[in-house]
Amino acid sequence: MKVMLRRNPAGHLVVYVAKKDLEEEVVKEVEADREKILTLANGWELAIANLEDPLKLPKTVEARRIA
Repeated sequence: MKVMLRRNPAGHLVVYVAKKDLEEEVVKEVEADREKILTLANGWELAIANLEDPLKLPKTVEARRIA
């Protein structure tokens, strides 16, 4: 699914999922293999491959929901 990554005014990473009309703050980031696992405030876990570091935001990427 396509998601948009951006920073909110407080400086926290936020994920917006257009198809679900969902916008949640990222509460945890974990590096796993070549993917970054983002845990959202609502409990969703999204895997995003090939995410550069440092992030240039806002950015639309392909994510895979794993939980």
